Amino acid sequence: MLRNISLRHLRCFVAVAEAGSFTVAASRLFLTQSSLTATIQQFEETVGVKLFDRSTRRVAMTNEAVRFKVEADKILSHFDGALSDLQAFSQGRQGHIRIAAAASVIEHFLASAAHAFKQEYPETTISLRDAGAELVETMVAGGDLDFAVTSRHRGHEDLVYTPLLEDRYGVVCDPRHRYGASRKPLRWSELDPADYVSFSPDTGIGAFLRQNAGRQDMFAGMRDEISSTTSLHAVLRLGASYAIIPALAAGMGQFSPFVFREVTGPRLSREICLISRKLRALSPSSSRLLAFMRRAIEERPLPPGVKALGGKGRSPASRATRPGATPA
Repeated sequence: MLRNISLRHLRCFVAVAEAGSFTVAASRLFLTQSSLTATIQQFEETVGVKLFDRSTRRVAMTNEAVRFKVEADKILSHFDGALSDLQAFSQGRQGHIRIAAAASVIEHFLASAAHAFKQEYPETTISLRDAGAELVETMVAGGDLDFAVTSRHRGHEDLVYTPLLEDRYGVVCDPRHRYGASRKPLRWSELDPADYVSFSPDTGIGAFLRQNAGRQDMFAGMRDEISSTTSLHAVLRLGASYAIIPALAAGMGQFSPFVFREVTGPRLSREICLISRKLRALSPSSSRLLAFMRRAIEERPLPPGVKALGGKGRSPASRATRPGATPA
């Protein structure tokens, strides 16, 4: 009967599907190969469908198994996420928060908010990550983070994006660079791809510009790339290159010696969002820290080109395809 199918059967199925081998899957699951084989056979007999084509070299999924694996992954992800939530609430009583944020958010708001928070809740500990937007979305969806404050990347269906800030994109460069001679806005058509340093596509900035800038020649082929503002600073201070970053990032202390010029035709802006899991409540400790950060955003002067937003949470399907794009 189908009620005899358990999470054990699903985990064994997924492990074999991803490993392509009963031997490798058994090792990863810390099971004997005979026990794993018996579990898969029981699964196949119960559902009445063959899941794997077995050969001497490779184990391949049948067409039915390929379709089912998508659902099995979702079931296991939701179950593991629910357990993670339960653990997070338990840790909330003990006082531990797991978050990720854009480096600019950490510098402008989150570091001071965390400091103020710790003054009132000294026993609470915080794990803070500065990671690429793609990885951050995956970690929030999987329950490895309580929440994140960064830009949208691909828009995960299991996440809710609550806009907090909007900032405009512009050129940043050393004053010795030819674009550093003025602070007037530049047009996209004026930008030379030869000395442009881009953010990698796994970052929020890199993914957004590739989709919205309308200058594919700046990203075509092999180009100079970085993946963090720390790396960018080291490159730009040599004076030979320029980059395009949002105003909040340009307002970080390490970029204070550089020139920032808004880019128009069109003007582009990004949204910094609170990213949380759909239908999942934040732990008490997470909610308290988030309140401190919102207060920091309200009270701290914002850099030019940055404005605070008070939007409600949105799922990926509800957002515009080109947020913040306006004519020059």
